Amino acid sequence: MSSTAGAAAQQERRRGAFSSRRVFILAAIGSAVGLGNIWRFPYVAYENGGGAFVVPYLVALLTAGIPFLLLDYAIGHRHRGSAPLSFARLRRGAEGLGWWQVAICFLIAVYYAAVLAWALSYTFFSVDQAWGADPEAFFFGEYLQAGDVEVTADVVPGVLVPLAVVWLAVLVVMALGVQRGIGVVSLVFIPVLVLAFATLVVQALLLPGAGAGLDALFTPDWAALTEPAVWAAAFGQIFFSLSIGFGIMITYASYVGRREDMTGSGLVVGFSNSSFELLAGIGVFAALGFMAQAGGVAVGEVADDGIGLAFVAFPAIISEAPAGALIGVLFFGSLVIAGITSLISVIEVVISAVRDKLDTSRLTATLAVVVPTAVLSLVLFSTTSGIYVLDVVDHFVNQYGILVVALLSMLVVAWGLRALPRLADHLNVHGRPRLGSGWRVLTSVVAPAGLAVVLVLAVRDDLDAPYGDYPTWLLLGFGWLLVLALPLVGFLLARLPWRAGTHLDGPPPGSDPGAPLAEATPRDRPVSGYDEGGRR
Repeated sequence: MSSTAGAAAQQERRRGAFSSRRVFILAAIGSAVGLGNIWRFPYVAYENGGGAFVVPYLVALLTAGIPFLLLDYAIGHRHRGSAPLSFARLRRGAEGLGWWQVAICFLIAVYYAAVLAWALSYTFFSVDQAWGADPEAFFFGEYLQAGDVEVTADVVPGVLVPLAVVWLAVLVVMALGVQRGIGVVSLVFIPVLVLAFATLVVQALLLPGAGAGLDALFTPDWAALTEPAVWAAAFGQIFFSLSIGFGIMITYASYVGRREDMTGSGLVVGFSNSSFELLAGIGVFAALGFMAQAGGVAVGEVADDGIGLAFVAFPAIISEAPAGALIGVLFFGSLVIAGITSLISVIEVVISAVRDKLDTSRLTATLAVVVPTAVLSLVLFSTTSGIYVLDVVDHFVNQYGILVVALLSMLVVAWGLRALPRLADHLNVHGRPRLGSGWRVLTSVVAPAGLAVVLVLAVRDDLDAPYGDYPTWLLLGFGWLLVLALPLVGFLLARLPWRAGTHLDGPPPGSDPGAPLAEATPRDRPVSGYDEGGRR
């Protein structure tokens, strides 16, 4: 074994890895299946043609979602590093794209945990319907104690405690490492999530009026297929729901054995994510049908998405439905599980980048990342102004942070670096089906074009009217300026030197198709017998 190959093998053992392809697939599904699958997809489908939305949705999945997912897999799996290290190995000047993605993930983690804290509280509130007769007043008034739109330091204990619990759980999982932490959580939580949500769907389908809700969701409006905004909505939904374009799948793919079938894994993850979205649509609209019938109104009058659906509409349903406590525990418990598997994938992007850049131990990097992230999260989102800041940051980071870096990274890799042929060759060594010119066209033309349209429409909407009618100072400070700061931070971090001995000139030994795999143990699972520090 050469000294270079030996060093590469030792570094991979220290980084950690998933013990098998199955664990990786479950972890990737756990990242992809998050809050957006449950509270965003049903309403997007309803608003954009109902049953007819399936057509652009599937087109977007096959022509943009899965091709982009495979691009992320190829970059991480071939270059064996975090997002910054993988981009640096593609080309030194591209490293800043990876740090841009790291900055986005850090910001997402800061506010995403707050929503999990709310869901955790509401899991317990469901037992005795603590929100009373007016769920909206309870959520915004008694629970969040939201007042005027301003930024305050007034702490809300009812949010502070569950938020601290969420961060403590994340700290423990991340400190345990790739396999013992992320892998084990995925192995346990994803089957539990599917079982719990399937039970919720069955309960929702048994409610009076469920059929009306399903009719509202699935009755096709074929005329909607002629509207560009509907197609843009499909591309946007696929893109946001697959966790692609901002470093997660690059990082996760770097933890997979070198001889595993990444192409087949991508197809499994893509279709599993979409299947869960369909399941979520059925459960949510069956429940909304019940709510509409109970109130004597049309389904469209009670249909909502996001925070309004989860913390206002569903509590109202739970209060009226038979076995309401069970439905509530299943629904909010599912939000917690789906959210925690997504949150750990987001924070892993940051931890992995810090470890690669500074050559620190797993525990040191976890503490260095999670503790300040948790403190910032507690300071900003356990206060009476947390809901307003969260809403603005979430909107701008999703619409302009993730979209822009994903679009630019795709264009840079495809057209600037001309890397698609060698990335396809890498996936084709062990992957099936084989990728050819079709994948390259989809990844370099169709997917970027779809994302560009989504981005243009988002900018148009925000310029037409201020988002959420929030004051200009809030939109500037926690929206536009924050989004502009992300790439600046990313490219400044890229100027920091790498630890001594980091291999940056192309992929590490054994990563190219047909290259010798002398540094890998049989079946390319060098980590399964090691802890996160590289010790047996």
